[in-house]
Amino acid sequence: MIDPVEILNPNGKGRVVLLCEHASSTIPEAYDELGLADKDRLSHAVWDPGAREVTLALSAALDAPAILLRVSRLVYDCNRPPDAPSAIPERSELIEVPGNQNLNQSQRDARIQSVYGPFCAAVSGVLEARNNDPVVVTIHSFTPIYYGAKRAVEIGLLHDEDSRLADAMLARKTLLSHRRVERNEPYGPGDGVTHSLRLHAQSRGLANVMIEVRNDLMRSPEDVAEITEELLTLLQPAIKEIAHLEELSWAER
Repeated sequence: MIDPVEILNPNGKGRVVLLCEHASSTIPEAYDELGLADKDRLSHAVWDPGAREVTLALSAALDAPAILLRVSRLVYDCNRPPDAPSAIPERSELIEVPGNQNLNQSQRDARIQSVYGPFCAAVSGVLEARNNDPVVVTIHSFTPIYYGAKRAVEIGLLHDEDSRLADAMLARKTLLSHRRVERNEPYGPGDGVTHSLRLHAQSRGLANVMIEVRNDLMRSPEDVAEITEELLTLLQPAIKEIAHLEELSWAER
């Protein structure tokens, strides 16, 4: 099997560390395409279209390390804990995943050890090597139509218990008056999507946010460049605000 993890710009000097758990549509040969129907092979169930491209653009703009998964989230979803059925889903929305059905524990353990374990180790290695207090940002995309219903939200800023960075970004959403930017949409903590934030950032006391962009807004290089600039409009001043608040907190001790 291919190396499941890609680490870009590991020595970047910026404060942000980027994660992209759904960057790839690659399904290793051993899994025989997971039995997916041809029409589903490159659907949003398999990966997050546009997320890799935005992650790379943000990495360059912020001089940020980026850790990306190189295999499909249907092999193993690294934004889910091993005990979650959705980590290796038998069905994704309306799409059946035959290769994930009726797996025994040994088969599940093999995927945990070959995909989830290396990804988590890579994230920990990058975070622990930082000389600053990193900010963790995870990049995802979502489909504009889900179970037949259109989604109006365009950019979602998701958080778990630690909302510092999301709050600071949402306070500036009027800077993107042409976009519909929402908190914990189209998913939230109750949907189990904040695992990476909790495991890698919240456990270390690091500010964090999960960014979801509707994938129809990232179909061309020009789209990606536009969305990247919009995200930076929210993210960069929010990071400065977090840093200022942290300095004030230290000064008061």
